Amino acid sequence: MQLLQFTDKGIYCPVGDFYIDPWQPVQKAVITHAHSDHARGGSQNYLCHHDSVPILKLRLGPDISVQGVAYGETIRMNGVTISLHPAGHVIGSAQIRVALNNEVWVASGDYKTEHDGISAAFEPVPCQTFITECTFGLPIYNWQPQQVVFDNIRQWVHENQQAGKTSVLLGYSLGKAQRLLYHLKDISPEIWAHGAIYITNQMLREHGWDLPELHRITPETPHSVFKNNLVIGPPSAADTTWMRRFNPYSLGVCSGWMQVRGHMRRRNADAGFILSDHADWNGLLSAVKATGAEKVYTTHGFSSAFARYLQENGIPAEEVKTEYGVTEEEETNPS
Repeated sequence: MQLLQFTDKGIYCPVGDFYIDPWQPVQKAVITHAHSDHARGGSQNYLCHHDSVPILKLRLGPDISVQGVAYGETIRMNGVTISLHPAGHVIGSAQIRVALNNEVWVASGDYKTEHDGISAAFEPVPCQTFITECTFGLPIYNWQPQQVVFDNIRQWVHENQQAGKTSVLLGYSLGKAQRLLYHLKDISPEIWAHGAIYITNQMLREHGWDLPELHRITPETPHSVFKNNLVIGPPSAADTTWMRRFNPYSLGVCSGWMQVRGHMRRRNADAGFILSDHADWNGLLSAVKATGAEKVYTTHGFSSAFARYLQENGIPAEEVKTEYGVTEEEETNPS
C-alpha cells in the first residue's frame, strides 16, 4: 500500500486517514495554502501553517475547525508523522512531509524557488517520493530575477505619471498583490485597491504583516484621486466596468503567462510583467533534484511534458490528474 494515494477526493493517506488539499469535503484535510483550488470548504477539520489560519477563516468562514502549526513542527495521525515546510508560493504556503517508518513522501502544493521577500523561502525536503506541480513545466518559462521585474514596473509607473495616467496593475489577491505592495509601497503618494485586494491586505496587516495601508475603491470614490497613483486589482477586473473609472489609465498584468507572446494582447493590457508565484522550468528541475526523490509524480500544468523529461533523464516520473490549477478565485470577492 502506498503511503499516499491519488483518489477522486484528493491525495489520501490511508494509514493516517487524512487528505492533502482535497477537492471534496472530508473529515481531515491538510492544506498546503489558501488558494481556492487547494483549500476548499466543507471539510470537518483543517490543518495548515499558522500564517494560513486567518486566511482560511477569511475565505472559508470564521467558524471552520482549523489547527495551525509552525514550519518543522510534527503532528502524528494514526502513527503517520506530518510536518509542514516552506513552499515560497504565498504567505503561509507549505509543502507537506508525510513519513511512516522509513518511507517519506512530500506533497509540494504550489511553490517557487526564488525568495519573494515576504513569504517564507522555499526549502527542499529530502524524500523518496515527491509530488510536484508543473504550472510552468516547459523550458520556455524562465524567470528574470524579481528585482529586474520590479525595476521595470517602477519605470512603467513613472512614465504613466509623466503622462498624467493612472497605473493599474492586476494580480491575485493572495500572493501577487502582497509582493507588489511590499516592493512598490513607496511608488506613488497613494495606493488604491479593489475590495478583494483591500480586504486581504487589511487582514494580513492586522496579523502583523509589513504591508502598506491601502485606500479601498468604492462606487463613491471620486475620479480625481486616481491620477498619478497606483491601483491594484484582481485579474477578474480586466474588461469590466470597474476599469472605466480610471481613465486615462495604463493597464499592466503581472503573470508568468506574460512570457508567451500574445497573452498580453489577449488581456488587452498595455504592459505585461513576467512575475509568477510558481517555479519556472529551472526552479522545478532544481527542486526535484534537491529532494533526491526516487519517484516523482507530476500534477497540474504541463505535467505530461515535465514527467516525460524527467523519465528521459533517468528519474522515474508519472503524471497524475488532479483538480488543482483552476484559476484562483477573485470573482466572489467584493469590488
